[in-house]
Formats: sequence, C-alpha cells, structure tokens
Amino acid sequence: MGDSKEEVESISPYGLARSTVKGSPLSKDDIEKYNDFFKASLYLSLGMIYLKQNPLLKKPLATDQLKARLLGHFGSAPGQIFTYMHFNRLITKYDLDAIYISGPGHGAPAVLAQAYLEGTYSEVYPDSSEDEDGLQRFFKQFSFPGGIGSHATPETPGSIHEGGELGYSISHAFGAVYDHPDLIALTMVGDGEAETGPLATSWHSTKFLNPITDGAVLPVLHLNGYKINNPTVLARISHKELEYLFLGYGYQPYFVEGDDVESMHQAMAATLEHCVLEIRKFQKQARDSGKAFRPMWPVIILRTPKGWTGPRKIDDKYLEGFWRSHQVPITDVHENPEHLQLLEKWMRSYEPDRLFAGGKISPELKALCPTGNRRMSANPVANGGIIRKPLKMPDFRNYAIKVEKSAVTMEASMSNMAKFLRDVMANNMTNFRLFGPDETESNKLANVYAAGKKVWMGEFFAEDEDGGNLAHAGRVMEILSEHTCEGWLEGYVLSGRHGLLNSYEPFIHVIDSMVNQHCKWLEKCLEVEWRAKVSSLNILLTAVVWRQDHNGFTHQDPGFLDVVANKSPEVVRIYLPPDGNCLLSCMDHCLRSSSYVNVIVADKQDHLQYLTMEEAIVHCTKGIGIWPQFSTDRGEEPDLVMAACGDIPTHESLAAVDLLLQHFPELKIRFVNVVDLFKLISHIDHPHGLTDSEWTSVFTDDKPVIFNFHSYPWLVHRLTYKRPGSKNLHVRGYKEKGNIDTPLELAIRNQTDRFSLAMDAIDRMPHLHNRGSAARETLHTAQIKARNEAFQNGVDPPFLKNWTWPYNGLWKQTVTPKLTG
Repeated sequence: MGDSKEEVESISPYGLARSTVKGSPLSKDDIEKYNDFFKASLYLSLGMIYLKQNPLLKKPLATDQLKARLLGHFGSAPGQIFTYMHFNRLITKYDLDAIYISGPGHGAPAVLAQAYLEGTYSEVYPDSSEDEDGLQRFFKQFSFPGGIGSHATPETPGSIHEGGELGYSISHAFGAVYDHPDLIALTMVGDGEAETGPLATSWHSTKFLNPITDGAVLPVLHLNGYKINNPTVLARISHKELEYLFLGYGYQPYFVEGDDVESMHQAMAATLEHCVLEIRKFQKQARDSGKAFRPMWPVIILRTPKGWTGPRKIDDKYLEGFWRSHQVPITDVHENPEHLQLLEKWMRSYEPDRLFAGGKISPELKALCPTGNRRMSANPVANGGIIRKPLKMPDFRNYAIKVEKSAVTMEASMSNMAKFLRDVMANNMTNFRLFGPDETESNKLANVYAAGKKVWMGEFFAEDEDGGNLAHAGRVMEILSEHTCEGWLEGYVLSGRHGLLNSYEPFIHVIDSMVNQHCKWLEKCLEVEWRAKVSSLNILLTAVVWRQDHNGFTHQDPGFLDVVANKSPEVVRIYLPPDGNCLLSCMDHCLRSSSYVNVIVADKQDHLQYLTMEEAIVHCTKGIGIWPQFSTDRGEEPDLVMAACGDIPTHESLAAVDLLLQHFPELKIRFVNVVDLFKLISHIDHPHGLTDSEWTSVFTDDKPVIFNFHSYPWLVHRLTYKRPGSKNLHVRGYKEKGNIDTPLELAIRNQTDRFSLAMDAIDRMPHLHNRGSAARETLHTAQIKARNEAFQNGVDPPFLKNWTWPYNGLWKQTVTPKLTG
C-alpha cells in the first residue's frame, strides 16, 4: 500500500463528516440538542477523572478541588458517547430492546455518564443524586478508594462486560443475543482491542446467528487511532483494505469519519438508522418466510480523533488525535498553574453552568433518553438474574448406571451423562446451550444431538447428512476457539440463561484469563445489592491428562485446577467425580446452581463404577468420604490411609490397596475418596472446607496418607498445609512427565500407578520393618515388567488393564495372601 497524501488524508480522523450512508435525519434544533447532550456527557467524563469538589465549576478551579491521584481514561469516551446517544434516538423511535457493550479498555467514563444522564445511576445509587451534591459524589467515587473502577464494572448499570482484559466484547455480545430474538447489542470495539486474537476470531460469530431465533449485534469499530503509546493497526490501513477485511468476515461495513461535530451528528444518526433498518429487514425476511439465512450484517467503522473535542496541542505537543489523550489528558495540573487554567478553560467550554443549571440537565435534554427499561443502562437483560428462569430438570436418578458390585462394572460415564444432558437440552430449548471447541463428538457427548444439533449458518454439503449433525436451529455451539466459546457462554449466562462448556483438559488453559475475569465479575457482583444472581458458568473438562497417552506430552496438562483454586472461595467450585453416578449428581448440582464458576473433571473413556446412585448422592453431598467397601480398618486404628481424587487416580489407588493386601492381609487400610476438592481446605478459608476435627476423623492426624491426585501434587499440599498431621500427607500426581505412553506407563512415569503407590505405602509404614522388603522388591519387579511390555507390545498387560476389585463380603472372610501377577 502506498503512503500518498490523498491516502493519508482519507484515513485521517479530521474534517467534515465522510460517510457511506447519506442523509439528514436531524433538524437544526435536533443538532443543537444533541450537541448539548454531547457536551454534558463529555463534561461528566472529565469531571470523573479530575474533580473531587466544585463539581459545576461555580468557583475558579483550584488544586485542592482536584483528586490527589488522577486516574482514568478519556481517549475513547467521546466516540463511545457519540454512538450511545445517537442510538438512544432509535430506541425511542423504533421501541428497540437494546444493551450497550463497552469494549475499549477503561471505557467507563462514557457509559457512567450516560447512566447518570438517563437517571438510572441515581435510581440505583441515591447518594449520586441528580443535583450538585450528588454530582460531587458521582465524580469523587470514580477511580477512588472505596469507590468504583475505571472499567464498566458490575457496579455500572447496564453492563455485562467489564473489559478489564481486552478481546471479548463481540463474543459477549453474541452470547447475549442468542435466543433473545428482539435484542440488539450495540457493541463498541476499541481499535486496540481489535488487535487481539480473541476479538479477531469473534467476528465469525455471525456464522452462528440465526435471524429467526436470535437477536442481532451491531458492532461499531472505533478507530481513534492509538493505544497507550502506539498507533493501532486497523487505523493505519487503507479504506479499501479495511472494507475488504470486513467483507471477508461477512459484514457490510459502513464508514462514519471526521471531527466536525455538526456534520458528524447527521452522518452518525443516518448510519445508525440505516443499520437498524437493515437488521429489522433481515429478521423480518427470515421470520416471515421461516427460512433462516446468513445476511451480510452491518458493521459501523467510526473514525474520530482520540480525545475528540480536547485541545489539539498543549505546549506544542499533540494531545487530541494522539496517544497523549488516551488516559489522563493533562497530567501535571497540580504542579503547573498554566495547565490548570487550560484544564478549566477546556471544561468550561462544555458549558456546565448552562447545561446543569440547578445541578441537572434540562427536561429537553433528558427527553433525548429513552425511559424505563428501554434505557440501555436499565435493560433487565444486563442484570440477567432478574429474567433468569430455573432450568426444567429431568431427574438425574433415572440415568443411573447399575452397580451390583463395586469396582467391577466398566461403563462410559461421560456418554451415559450425555443422555441426561440431552434431556436437559430438550426441556430447555430456548435458554440452555452446550458450548465447545469442536469436541462434542470426541468428548462422548453426541447423545445431545437427539435434542439439538450443532448451529451452522454456513453452506451445507450432501455429506453433512452422514453424521454431520448440523442445523440452522441447533443448540450446540462449536467453533475451534476456546476464547469465543467461553465468551459466548459468559454473555449467555450473564444475560439470564444457562449453559455448559466442554473442552479437552489440556487446552482449557487458553481461557485461563477469561475465567479469571469472570470470577472477578462474580465476586464483585456479590458486593452490589441490586445485581441478581446469574446462572453458574459450568466447565466440563475431559480428555484428561491420564488418557492423553496417545496424543503425547503436548496434551498432558491438568493445571487449570491451580488457576481456579486461586480465585475467591465465594465463587469457585471444583468437582472430580470418581464414577458415572457421581458425575450425574455433580452435573445436576452445577446446572441448578447460581453465581459460581463450577469445574467438573471427568474422563470420557470406560471406567470402573463404584457407587450405586443412592450411594453416589450421599458421597457427592458430603464431598469426601471413607469408602468402607474398600477399607479394612473398621473399628480399629488404621495402619495407612489411601486417598484418591479423580476417576483414574481412584482406580490406581484401589489397585494399590489390592496389591498391599495380597502381601499383607492383616493391614488395616482406610480408603478415602474426594469429590469436592475444596473439602481439603480449612472451613475458615472456604465454605466447603472441613473443620480440623472432621479432617482428623477422615485422614487421622498421625497415620501416613498416600494421596493420589488427578492434577499437580503441589496443589493438594498447598490446600492442606495447615491441617493436623499434614507432615504425614504424601501426594502423588502429575509431575510433567509424559510422552506417547500406555495409560499405565504414563502413570508409572509420574509415580501415580498402583505399584508406586503400594511401594510408597510400604515405605511409610515403619512397623513392617524388613517384612516389607520382599513385597517391595516383588512390586518393583512387576512394575518394570509392565513397563517393558508396554514398550514391546504398545499396550498394557491385559491382567493389569482389566483389573477389577477381587474381594467380596467381610474382609476377615475374603482376604487371603496371593502372589502378584
């Protein structure tokens, strides 16, 4: 691309309005009112950043009226305000149901100003009343200790998207409009945000938007040219390239560019109206015909100067239209009297004395805002718990796996649970969806397709009929982007619905920071009285580390649990059901819950089944328990506690118990299983935690505990370091050792296999003395033989792979010595 003067001028944010859509929908009187509303909003935005006192500048501005720390971002506020207020005209004219999503980082001044001018803010926070005293409190609280942050935080009326981390505005917006057929999500995308991978992929969300059953997203790409200290990529490419980019994404781009306020009012008003009418036209066509299709949805590309309407230069250094206006536009007003005067002059140019006579805007300006729930800052969709309806749940007991003898039956826990999930979906066809990155079939959840197939708005081929499971009106959302799936789910639950994300365990790390942000949102919502509880964000992890032997080292990482465990105990839960009936019980509980991030870890292959449904319900309700059918210490002091957390660790731990009893039938072994990971934490630190007396009753405080854990062993040590007898806790887990292994050989590499566990137990029981040596040698030999056979044959020895629990009835009658195979 060239750099001719004409081309540079064509992508300049300055000049009279240049727009794709022509028209003059506003009268001269309209333009005057919109200009006054624009000024009032801009004044509020600056006031939030600078003022602690003198909110209407009735006195000359002095340094003691300023905040001691100047925090906040002004750069994106003008463009956001401009878009928001002009969309308000269309909400009123067409009675639109709409929410606003602020994508630019630290974009709160713009949306807070709108919520205040619409009156919503004062309704929710009466202290921030629409008068001079209330305005002072409104200004002071912004980016101030004890106040609110500079993002569109949960305290912000109308927000479902904080934007603390950039990249998720579009996926959140689409998540909100799926199954909300009348909703429009007006979404401002910052041009810095547009450079992120998650945002770039999320443009494809239109390929999953059904114009019959879903609402619409109207994206506004805000090209104000700069990030913190650097140009933005999309603001420095040619018009033609930018147009091609969005045509390639499947959008029809409409440009609005310039800085001349009066002509920009007309251009923006005409463009937004055209886009709304396009959306309605597409929806009417699809709904009248009953035939879904994928139109070229509109996107607006708004190019305005960063810090629009501010001083172009200060001390011969560029401010407006440059990166210096990104955050606090004039930073040294405490020390520089000339700059303080310049700030005062700038703020007074917005005419606060006229626009806020009596401390609030005039009825004529207030009339530019919609009323009631039509205000974007008051839309119930953005406080999704208000409109949330509980799921119509089938009885999970009806899907029980029959267990006549514990640890003998082999069943596929996941595919069985999918039948339950299928009927959850069938009962809730407008408020439940399953999300995942191309893995529903692979994760053994294909039973859900009987209720709802995969949403697909692209082209269909003949072969799709042969197991493709594609449909315009589907309920399963698949795109090979964990970011987009997670963003859709977050938007979906925050706007009042329910859902589940399923993913391969090793690659859930892609969305570590997204889940982190959602946890922070939920935690902050607990402090905001008017926020209603939303459905929990449910994450099902499968294709777990211990069954990624065929995919190799790259696919072996269970560390997502460490990420979640770091979050507030008020909002996170982690469940590792050991078998299919426990998985059903956990899933039912999580789908019914609200305002948590629930993580369930369960493998998708066939596994031993341990508990009947009634036993599973009891076990999952307790979250942790002694399993008497595998224990030999009833009424006596145990020699050893063997504990497990996770389906595969439970299997190996039980096999280790079998090995120990073959050699030492007199041993008193207590077997403990953990479903709820947070049972390990003290009740002081987590509401699910055991008291120390409860802990001791399960694990003892003086006996060796061999704990086989699904994930990295250090996490269990971290959770239990304060427990009585913690020095006796010996944790085995994944230690970052792996390759193309057999399942048992992978366990051997990480010392989580039955042989390693049994040998470790022998080492921890000093009373065995030399008696343990022969048994340990036998176990070590058997372990080496098993590993060599894996290397030679590529599979584990059948007698080990197909191991089941060999004992029946009372221990005294059934335990007899036998040699290890």
